Amino acid sequence: MASTLSPYGFRAVNELGGLPYAGSTRSFPINPAGYAVNIFNGSLVYVAASGYLQIVTTTGADSNTAGFPTGAGTSTNSGAIGVFVGCTYTNAQGQIIYSQYYPANTASVNGSTITAYVVDDDRAVFQVQADGSVAASALGTNVYLAAVQSTSTGSTTTGNSTSNVSATSQATTAAFRIVGFVNNAQSQVGDQYTDLLVKFNPGYHSYTTAVGL
Repeated sequence: MASTLSPYGFRAVNELGGLPYAGSTRSFPINPAGYAVNIFNGSLVYVAASGYLQIVTTTGADSNTAGFPTGAGTSTNSGAIGVFVGCTYTNAQGQIIYSQYYPANTASVNGSTITAYVVDDDRAVFQVQADGSVAASALGTNVYLAAVQSTSTGSTTTGNSTSNVSATSQATTAAFRIVGFVNNAQSQVGDQYTDLLVKFNPGYHSYTTAVGL
């Protein structure tokens, strides 16, 4: 039973249609001068107008697809690019570091790059925990982040995100569609903190919106 609120961000589990997730990712750059926010494994990310990866800082609760993300340095309705799953960078000793998360303000050394790895498949299905109980009747409805992501939305010990979604499902437009529920010994539909299976709705992912950077 999922009776403890223990969010873990977004975890890719398979493809829409049931094909297994094969672990594929795409590489994106993080500003070599440093980005002032931690990016944790399981965080939602987008490509800013600068061409560099940043975390999504809206919840996706909009009644239309505009605003995921929005704000300074973004394009209206440019969409998230996917879920961050780690990065590589070179430290001051010239060693290549493979990291579960991007530590805020890490800058490149001697012209090296900071490379982020992202699950960018717009048909990927992700497991994510809700901040309350979600009934079986919510299948096919929409949900959004329970809180805005920030530099503290995760653990610097584990490197994992602590983002989750709101248990208040929506018939109107929101960032994610509930396509299923986790069903195992640890989690069942309707649990106190239900583990959901979700996918990006069209227009909230960069590959399903016609608006460019």
